[in-house]
Amino acid sequence: MKRQPSGFKGLVGIMDALRSERGCPWDKEQSAHTLIAYLIEETHELIEAVEEENPDKIREELGDVLFQLLFLARIEQEKGTFDIYDVIDGISDKMVTRHPHVFGEVVCETASEVLKQWDAIKKSEGRHEESSLNGVPKTLPSLLRAFMISDRASRAGFDWNKTGEVLEKLDEELAEFKEAVSLNDTAKIEDELGDILFTIVNAARFIQVNPEDALRKTINRFIGRFQHMEQSAKSRNNKPLSAMTIAEMDALWEEAKREGLF
Repeated sequence: MKRQPSGFKGLVGIMDALRSERGCPWDKEQSAHTLIAYLIEETHELIEAVEEENPDKIREELGDVLFQLLFLARIEQEKGTFDIYDVIDGISDKMVTRHPHVFGEVVCETASEVLKQWDAIKKSEGRHEESSLNGVPKTLPSLLRAFMISDRASRAGFDWNKTGEVLEKLDEELAEFKEAVSLNDTAKIEDELGDILFTIVNAARFIQVNPEDALRKTINRFIGRFQHMEQSAKSRNNKPLSAMTIAEMDALWEEAKREGLF
C-alpha cells in the first residue's frame, strides 16, 4: 500500500483520492445533506469523549469531526464555491477582527467586556441588524436554543437584576402550571410547561450553569444508577428489576447514590 503524506495537506490529499474518479464508491456518492447525520454523530461522540476526560478518545474524535468538515469543504470545492483553505483563511480573519483586545489596541479586562465587544463587532459587520436574536440555529436542541436565545436577550439588556427575581418568576410559572393541570386544559398545560422550562433555562443562565450540560449529566447519572439497580437485582436476587417492589428498587437507588456511583 502506498504511504500517504502526513499532516494537514496529507489529509486533504486523502480526501482528494477518496472523491476522485478511481476513489471510494461510497465517498463519491455523498452530498452535503447526506453528511449531516454523520457530522452530528461525530460531534456527539466528541462531546462524550470530552466529558469522559479521555485524551486518546478526544484526539480520535477530533479527527473524525475534522474529517467531516474537510469532506463538506471538498464537496463545495467541486462546485467551484470554496475549498478548505478558504475556510481556514475566513475563520482566521474573523478571529483576528473580533479580538482587537488581543491583536489590536483595544483593552478588555473581563469576559463580559469581551462578549459585549463581540456583539458590537458583529453588528458593525451587518449581522443581527434586524434582531439581536437572529443567528441562533433553529435546528438546535430546544434546551440549548432557549439558553442561547435568553443569553442574547440578556446581552441586549433584557434581564433580571438578581437571582431572587428569577426564582420568584419560576414560582409564578409553577403556580400557573398547577392551575392549568387542575383545570385539565391540555393547551394551557403545554403553554405553562413551556414557560416553566424557559424560566428554568433563564435561571440556569443567570447563575452561569449551562442547562444542556446539566441535563445531559443528570441523564447519564440516571442511566448509570438505573443500570446498577438492574445488575444488583440480577446478581443478588436472581430476578429482573421489574419483579422487585418500589421499596426494594428505592433501596438500590439510594445505595448507588451513597457509593457515589456515576
